[in-house]
Amino acid sequence: MWMTPISLSTEGARLVPLTYDHTPELVDAAADGALHHLWYTTVPAPEGVEQEISRRLALQDAGSMVPFAILDATGRAVGMTTYMNVDHANRRVEIGSTWYRKSVQRTGLNTKIKQLMLSHAFETKDAIAVEFRTHVLNRQSRTAIERLGAKLDGILRAHSILPNGTIRDTAVYSITAAEWPMVRANLAHMSTR
Repeated sequence: MWMTPISLSTEGARLVPLTYDHTPELVDAAADGALHHLWYTTVPAPEGVEQEISRRLALQDAGSMVPFAILDATGRAVGMTTYMNVDHANRRVEIGSTWYRKSVQRTGLNTKIKQLMLSHAFETKDAIAVEFRTHVLNRQSRTAIERLGAKLDGILRAHSILPNGTIRDTAVYSITAAEWPMVRANLAHMSTR
């Protein structure tokens, strides 16, 4: 297996393999801001967190996902993220299914977490490309992805059906191995501001 569970850390942020032990803190995180009410994203409702952990762990067992709990500087679980759609043969992966409690959004935590994940993918696992996908109308997510330095590959029109029955157009972004040194330098600069 090319991508496997691992713990990653930097100052003020850690990624650890997702387990059921994270359930209580993630239930609290999911309740912060009631993000599950946003129609264009899929954050679990507090009562659905354990089921979402089960789903992610099943995908890990199948080899297509590596799920993480996101820990803040105090060690509290404040969200989830994954390496997903893992293409072991081609060393290509998507970073996605990411969500944070409302109170830590726009604090710089997302940038630190993405920097950890990108560094691991490119520098340790020799990835050829890392993808990001989001709803075409999720401006907050698209802005964050673009801020990282990812380039828009295109829009997958009528890509999937959301739980509310609407059809999602998906914006697909990526960073290639050749672009990683420039992106890494930009992320380092962003983290000093």
